[in-house]
Amino acid sequence: MNRPDMIRFSTLALLSASVLNASTLPAYAQTPVTQPPATAPTLPPAMVQPVPPAPLPAPIPPLSAAQEAWANGWLRGGAEQGLMARSKATASLTGEALVNALLDRAKALSTGRVDTADFLEIWALRPERFDPRPGLAKAVAEDRLAQWANALTPPYAGYDGLRKGLATYEAIRDKGGWPVLTATSAPMVVRARIALEDRSVTPTEKLTDVLQRAQRRYGLNPTGLLDARTLAALNVSVDDRIAAIMANMERWRWMPRRLPVNRVQVNIAAAVLTVFQGDQPVTSMRAVTGSPQNATPMLTSSIHSIVVNPPWNVPMSIAKRELFPKGRATLARQGYKIIKTPEGGERIVQPAGPNSALGRLKFDFANPFAVYLHDTPSRGKFASYDRLASHGCIRLEKPVSLAELMVASDPELNGQIQTLIDAGKTQRVSLPQEVAVYLLYWTAFASSNGTMSFRADPYGWDKLLAAKIEASSRRADPTALPSPTIASKD
Repeated sequence: MNRPDMIRFSTLALLSASVLNASTLPAYAQTPVTQPPATAPTLPPAMVQPVPPAPLPAPIPPLSAAQEAWANGWLRGGAEQGLMARSKATASLTGEALVNALLDRAKALSTGRVDTADFLEIWALRPERFDPRPGLAKAVAEDRLAQWANALTPPYAGYDGLRKGLATYEAIRDKGGWPVLTATSAPMVVRARIALEDRSVTPTEKLTDVLQRAQRRYGLNPTGLLDARTLAALNVSVDDRIAAIMANMERWRWMPRRLPVNRVQVNIAAAVLTVFQGDQPVTSMRAVTGSPQNATPMLTSSIHSIVVNPPWNVPMSIAKRELFPKGRATLARQGYKIIKTPEGGERIVQPAGPNSALGRLKFDFANPFAVYLHDTPSRGKFASYDRLASHGCIRLEKPVSLAELMVASDPELNGQIQTLIDAGKTQRVSLPQEVAVYLLYWTAFASSNGTMSFRADPYGWDKLLAAKIEASSRRADPTALPSPTIASKD
């Protein structure tokens, strides 16, 4: 396939993000590397610069008795931040043990309880580096431990809403949880069950309305009927809901402390894309994200270009599993082309056109998983409430609208995306400023009134991450008393 024509525009786009460094730029945007000399030059001994010694750790002043008492009380609140679900505090700590516990807790609240070495590879969203020692030393010296501690958690309403929701669901758990419903449960029982999570339920409200509101909180079709999927959502145990809240709080701790004010966010679990401008959501659209067998990764990158009328270079895994078994004649009838590779193998390409699996637009961003946002000729899935069906890439309900937002401030491009599509030519539009993109996995979040919403955990990441949080707390936190399982009770 010939290389697509390149179109570059210099006017600022509506959306912007920080520019990627050279290591994350696409190959065509990097400067070619010249052939190195046969013998690498060496510096004479006098010119060799000594390596400076590593800086000494910030010394922590001794804590006063009052500071030690406050610190021990604060450490006992780990469960309030979702760092331990089933733990009780041990005896008070002093001296170096107390300082080490404070440093550990500070790091856990700032960048996550689970060490990145224990991440799944597909959890490619990595927290920023954080050294808690200087801040703790300053806080002890200035007697401002409370202010220091309050600044450690993620500065987002989403995190704070989960923290408050966690307290609500722990209170429900401690009172015995909720009953298991059946299709024959009495309306009074169903209403009372939903009221445990939704405080706006009233005794005189129609049960249909109560059910519809619950179904919207669970991301289900709001039929107002107690159908099988609604029953399944209502019968998820309170312990599993707590695990989901803990897992989502941990993911918030992986986020940077300041997000680009202009960005694209995809909630993988909810299959929804949202565009932010000036740190405010300006539009959203339905998406189709990876199936449980083809999970969409969590990551952050920057959209650097849009390919108009893109061909589809079929990944070899899909080609071997789904296309080659059809036979060459069938592939030819369906418009695919089989192309020889330099290594002597074969690959499959679907030419650009209305039937291309990528549709008419593809949004490219650097990542090690070869995923991207794209159009699709198959529109029916967007009407479904179950939209986890792709091979890992994100299909968009309104790709033209998204592209227009990215170029709206350029008078030469404003309103011209459809014109470029209609020209039928494969061409790459390189954005003058890259657009930050975040692929995130939010399965629990709070509304403005504090009511929690949940989405299914299609990849099983919530329970896994909650278990990792609990295990990490038992390993690293001396104030945590081990408990048998995450589902046990105090």
